Order: sequence, then C-alpha cells, then structure tokens
Amino acid sequence: MQFACCNHVSSLIASAPIQSPTAGATPSSSSSWRLLSPPLSVFCPCCRPVTKRRLLLGASTVALPLLPTSPAGARCPSDPDVALKRVHPPRPDWYEEFYAKAMDQSMQSYESEVAVYKKKLFTQLSGEVCKVLELGVGTGPNFRYYAGAAGRYIVGVDPNKQMEKYARASAEAVGLQSTRFSFVKGVGEALNVEDNTMDAVIGTLVLCSVSDVALTLREVRRVLKPGGLYLFIEHVAARDGSFLRFAQNVLDPLQQIVADGCHLTRETGKSISEAGFSSVNLQTCFLSSVSIISPHVYGIACK
Repeated sequence: MQFACCNHVSSLIASAPIQSPTAGATPSSSSSWRLLSPPLSVFCPCCRPVTKRRLLLGASTVALPLLPTSPAGARCPSDPDVALKRVHPPRPDWYEEFYAKAMDQSMQSYESEVAVYKKKLFTQLSGEVCKVLELGVGTGPNFRYYAGAAGRYIVGVDPNKQMEKYARASAEAVGLQSTRFSFVKGVGEALNVEDNTMDAVIGTLVLCSVSDVALTLREVRRVLKPGGLYLFIEHVAARDGSFLRFAQNVLDPLQQIVADGCHLTRETGKSISEAGFSSVNLQTCFLSSVSIISPHVYGIACK
C-alpha cells in the first residue's frame, strides 16, 4: 500500500488472454532508536515512505480525478521535507481523503488473493525483529501479518496524511498499541530515519510509484541494520512479446497520471537484485484478480 500504487484497467484488458511472467527478474527496545532531527511527532497513519502507492488495482471501478505527478526519474534532495514536496507535490485534502477511502474499500479481492504470499513472506520475521519501517503503509493491510509480536515498534511512511486514520484503525484491529505505531509523512527517496537503525523494512506495491527506484532502495539499505531484512511484494512488467506487456506499454502513460505515478512496465525484480544487498531471495507469482498488473515478484533481501 502498501509509496501506494495502481488504479488500472479497462474491461478490454480484463477480458483479454493473459500470459504468465517468466521467472524473469534476476534475481531491542523501541526506546533505543530515534528519528533524525528535527524529531518527527508520533501520530499514526498508513505509510508510504515514497510516493508509492496509491494503488487502485485493476479490479477497481473507482475513477480518480487527474492531478499532476512528479517528473519521471526526478532526483530528490536529501532533505526529507524538500524531497516530499518535490516528489509528491501537495494534493488537496479532499483528494487525499478520496484516495485513502478508495484504497480502504477497493482492495479486498486483491488482498484475498495475495494473502498466501504475504503469509509465506511475513513468517520470516522472527521475534527478534523489533523495529520495523513500512514504506507506503497506506491503510495498513499488512499489519495483520506481522504486528503481533510483543515489543515490536512500527513506523509507517506515506505521503498521504489522510491514510493515518485508516492505518491506525488497522493497527488497533490487530492489537497493536497506539504507542507502538507512528506515522511519518514522507517519501522513500529521503527517509527521515538514522542509518543502521531498522531490523526490517517492508514495502508492498511501493516501487511502482516512487520517482527513483534506485535511490529508494539505497535508502532502504541505509536505514537497515547490518543483517536487516527487506521484505517486498511488487507488481512488475509482463514478459517481453506478450499481449499483456503490449497492453502495459500502451496504458503506462495514463496509469502514471491517474494512479499517482504508478508505472506498469518497471523491471522491479532486477532493480532489487542489483541494489547491493548481500543476498536476495526473489520469486514470481501471477495474480488473476488484477489483470493489468498480474505479474508480481516477492521475496526477502538481506543487507
């Protein structure tokens, strides 16, 4: 959710034959850490430390107003506040609330299908993982899979401040105390977190919408402790030469406009594999509930 991600699709694409992706993309205590100064207040929403993902998946029928997006491939300054304004220009409150509500109500079919992969992935988080940062936390759909461990503290990053109340409700629903969850408004390209402080970073459907994938992954590595884990699930480009890849190429410019910068044709698995992690366990899957973004990669990278 989840820097957010994709409002895709047309009935034409939904009804077209789709080909599977190839196995393509090559592959403590909460008081002991702090955010970089100036300190950020602990409030609580869903996160997206990048502009990831205001994702309205292919099955959604919600139509969103068109708003300007950040320039493709824009290099972000290191200052988190400057980066936020540059990567994710301010949207009207009514628009951000509309998007947050749409995300909260339109993702059920996707979440039902992806649940088997999330359960498999999040069971890899041991009880020793105490400090977790989730990029593009959105409405908090991932909390049910990992928020239950005693002593775990979660920072959710997202550029949409309206996500907070939905993420807070999701946290409460799984028994995560409000004092152990904070929401930070920000983007993945410039995380307001100190080096080597996180046991794990989580990003699901985030890298499709960040302005700079490589910079975001460098930030992930920077904030992770040595040996820390990066858990990811991302939709990716379909196999070259397939009808689905052709459709993605055609729809990609429109997708970026209506889905808050979401790209349909990124080789995200390759980007993660080449980001400098000490090891990457990457697998592919194919989700039928979201036609235009059905090819996915998921896995764990270790710093």
